[in-house]
Amino acid sequence: MRDSIMNAMFGAMSNEIRLNQIANNLANVNTTAYKKDRVAFHDTFLRFAHDYMVDARPSLRDKDLWPKADLFAKPRLSDQKTDFSQGALQTTGNPLDLALVGEGFFRVRTPDGDYLTRNGSFQLSSEGTLITEQGFEVLGTGGPVGIPPGTRNVSIDAAGQIRADEQVLGALELVDVDDKRQLQKIGNNLYQIDPEGTAAEIPPEDLSVEQGFLERANVEVVTEMVDMIETQRAHQMYSKMMQGTGEIDQKLINTVGRTNA
Repeated sequence: MRDSIMNAMFGAMSNEIRLNQIANNLANVNTTAYKKDRVAFHDTFLRFAHDYMVDARPSLRDKDLWPKADLFAKPRLSDQKTDFSQGALQTTGNPLDLALVGEGFFRVRTPDGDYLTRNGSFQLSSEGTLITEQGFEVLGTGGPVGIPPGTRNVSIDAAGQIRADEQVLGALELVDVDDKRQLQKIGNNLYQIDPEGTAAEIPPEDLSVEQGFLERANVEVVTEMVDMIETQRAHQMYSKMMQGTGEIDQKLINTVGRTNA
């Protein structure tokens, strides 16, 4: 198979993955505190045997014995990363809606364990426990956050301290991660640290809680649409390259076949 077909195939596959990632970003443009994904590329260098032959032996001949070293760079999809940049704040007036400003996360408890999230759209369960939209418990420094029955006013300050009718109940458990590249999305706007990585939780710095607000997704629709058009055209280009190379190969085979006959 010709090298051009292989290059075009990998290019088309890379752009297909990128297109799926853009579509997922656009699908979550209205998801609270959603963080967009980005793909990264790297150059794969192709070496030839003569690249390693550095002795031109000028004393033996007037021309170089070997062709000059030449490297060919081929871009390849290397990684998919999450952009944790701050999203815009949207006012709701709901005292149980919380937005994080700065780098950090809430901790929530699910049946599968404790995870991190930026989504502060909380509510009260029938037992008076603060929960997420999916029913996961929101954790404070002393465990799940509970609001006493009959509470009229719930206030949460910038540090995450919770008061119910001026009675201090505790504080939200806010954490950060020293290397966010090792955070994995597991669905429901939740994150976990890669079990095989070296990242660790750290106390957040310059992180504040805004009550009555929600953080919007950091997805810019116009930018994503432009990227989608660019990716679609690149995919079409690679498809045409494979088709054209195939036609050339077929023509060559037919021509050689008739000549030999």
